[in-house]
Amino acid sequence: MAKEIARQVEIPEGVAVAVDGNTVTVKGPKGEVSRQLSYPEIEIKKEDSILVVNSRLDRKRQRAMVGTLAAHIGNMIAGVTKGYEYKMKVVYSHFPIQLKAASDELIINNFLGERRPRSAKILPGTKVNIGKDEVTITGIDKEHVGQTMANIEQATRVRGFDIRIFQDGIYLVDKR
Repeated sequence: MAKEIARQVEIPEGVAVAVDGNTVTVKGPKGEVSRQLSYPEIEIKKEDSILVVNSRLDRKRQRAMVGTLAAHIGNMIAGVTKGYEYKMKVVYSHFPIQLKAASDELIINNFLGERRPRSAKILPGTKVNIGKDEVTITGIDKEHVGQTMANIEQATRVRGFDIRIFQDGIYLVDKR
């Protein structure tokens, strides 16, 4: 006989969570995040002000996925209450990097003196603010904010040169 595995996620005041099959929707003061969360033999139920993620099977993969899905829901709740903010620093030695934010991409001009501009995709729901030598990415979906940051970092990757000497790029400095 298998025992049940369950994780509970508390729903704070001012946050509304709706579970419709595999779709979990979280609404809060900063906005709304919706996501498909499914895995075999795992169910998500709402009970009063607690969300319960449980599995009837006591196996290693189900145990791991119960924790993972509970963490995703916790991140969604944190996103709609506090939001996420990543700060990046623009580093260059010889050629000043020029940044321009379009609607869905960040255009990077003059990186290592290149003539052709590089671009990084900005995912929906994220805002990119460009300062003098820093870039701030904000949003309520942790995965979109993190992926946008990774896209910017990858777009300024140095190829074909020694990275110990050519340390130009846009790098993550702070996460909140």
